[in-house]
Amino acid sequence: MKSSNKTIYTIGYVPHTLDTFVNTLKMYQVSAVVDVRSSPYSQFKPEFNKETLKDFLKAKKIAYVFLGDNCGARVEDLSCYVNGKVDYKLVAEKQKFKEGLKRIKKGMENFLIALMCAEKDPVTCHRTILICRNLISPEIKIKHILSNGKIEEHKDSEQRLMKIFKLDHPDLFRSVQQRLEDAYSRQGEKIAYEIAEPTNEDWGQ
Repeated sequence: MKSSNKTIYTIGYVPHTLDTFVNTLKMYQVSAVVDVRSSPYSQFKPEFNKETLKDFLKAKKIAYVFLGDNCGARVEDLSCYVNGKVDYKLVAEKQKFKEGLKRIKKGMENFLIALMCAEKDPVTCHRTILICRNLISPEIKIKHILSNGKIEEHKDSEQRLMKIFKLDHPDLFRSVQQRLEDAYSRQGEKIAYEIAEPTNEDWGQ
């Protein structure tokens, strides 16, 4: 039976153990985790490696889907790089990324999803600056689970993002939406993956 729930959560795993991670997901009735890490492995927290995490979540009756190939921050397509740095606007135009968003939206028909990456603060992670920026719509409500387990509504995350760049005050020459887009772009440039000189060797070719 399809769910009419159009809410989607995001979460960073760094502040958690596996148990607190699952307990937090269950608090919000999340039934599926979508892993948006480009590389689903962690030297710092190996218990969150793809296979280990998938098995643990399965035992707790939470589905796991890896979408890092479609929606990850470290992009293999060199046409998405400007001066050696990923440009999120270029990524968002790619069919591969759009297919990832489609899969997320399709999954929302049957599951209450949490997008998962590492960073504890949603505004310092591509899950917000790239994915949620392009996922948000009047039909989809985004909620970020913070490191303390509390919820930050996406509109409040956007307000905080604007404040970081001192774009939260009225401007005679730019609308709120224009200032918000500016804040997204600035943060995207700040956090984007960067390689000095992209070569085939960087991708193991």
